[in-house]
Amino acid sequence: MRKSLMTLAFGTFGLGVSEFVMMGILPLLAKDFGVSIPTAGHLISSYALGVCVGAPLIVLVARAWRLKRILFFLMGIYTLAALAMALAPNYHVMLVMRFLAGMPHGAYFGVGAIVADRLSREGKSTFAVAIMCSGMTVANLIGIPLGTMLASVFSWRMIFGFSFLWGILTLLSIMRWIPELAPLQSTKVRDQFRFLKHPAPWLLIAATLLGNGGVFCWYSYITPLLTNVSGIASQYISFMMVLAGAGMVAGNLLGGKLSDKFGPGHTGRGLEITIFVTLLLIFFVAHCSFLSVVLMVIATACLFGVSSPQQILLLRYSKGGELMGGAMVQLAFNLGNALGAYCGGLPVESGMGYEWTALVGACFAFVGIICYFLFCARYEKRKAVSRTH
Repeated sequence: MRKSLMTLAFGTFGLGVSEFVMMGILPLLAKDFGVSIPTAGHLISSYALGVCVGAPLIVLVARAWRLKRILFFLMGIYTLAALAMALAPNYHVMLVMRFLAGMPHGAYFGVGAIVADRLSREGKSTFAVAIMCSGMTVANLIGIPLGTMLASVFSWRMIFGFSFLWGILTLLSIMRWIPELAPLQSTKVRDQFRFLKHPAPWLLIAATLLGNGGVFCWYSYITPLLTNVSGIASQYISFMMVLAGAGMVAGNLLGGKLSDKFGPGHTGRGLEITIFVTLLLIFFVAHCSFLSVVLMVIATACLFGVSSPQQILLLRYSKGGELMGGAMVQLAFNLGNALGAYCGGLPVESGMGYEWTALVGACFAFVGIICYFLFCARYEKRKAVSRTH
């Protein structure tokens, strides 16, 4: 089981590098392609929109396949897209390639969550999903800061070249370490969407979209905020990304542990409240470099702390459509990413400081908290949902 979970984490590591490295190299791409930083921020939104389109599309195409075959197919798309991004000649081509690179993202997390759940011990399913998600947090801790440094010294294209090679390694690992698991029983198209007739998944989707979107209003512009508002020298940005990544690693594992102990709904709600308070504080104290960095670590910890609880909740509240339900978390996450990157950039484009991105994010998170309260009031008071629910 451990090797299988690590293989799943290999995939999320590669996806994490491709998605989040853009935050650290955004000014470099803007300069290279001759566009403004807010315009370059659309590369973040493009990837996220690719996730939103790709997740349901791939699920519909591959819903009857064995889970191992689906994982291999998804990582194949990621690997080819990484190579295409490394060779992109201009901004518009890169925009399209970012969209294509995002297409396998949500479906991979959906399939991976099902595989992790099946391989986990009783009562440890959320932590197993957290292990899968740990690849993305490690990407933020090690891969992205290293990639940011390489981009500043050499070229941002090296990062996507590395992603291509990592994709090949992950494909080999899937072949070797992922066991042959039977496909899901429900393979009809309508069965994959039937769970959406109930309010529970919609509350979870909304909470995920708004809560994570709130963080991305601010985090999409973390580099210019730290340098222009907090007064941190540009040569320290790579180290700041390491600290942010450390928060993600710790938050992800802590979220999985707390979820298995206290319930994923209550855990998600508590972390969502923390996100709201943290973003509000960032708006007011971003000019203080020390507090800005501390709050950054807290916010990124909560960002991934809610990931595994959200993943397992939607998986369990999508009976008959688990493949689509598992993908819905990343769809909501990345739609929030896209909206956050766009909405966070609006005050900047109107001439306000980068600290205003956090205030916009706090508004997102506040509505997300309401969704969590509604969900917990109706569903979390019941007896813990069984793994097969």
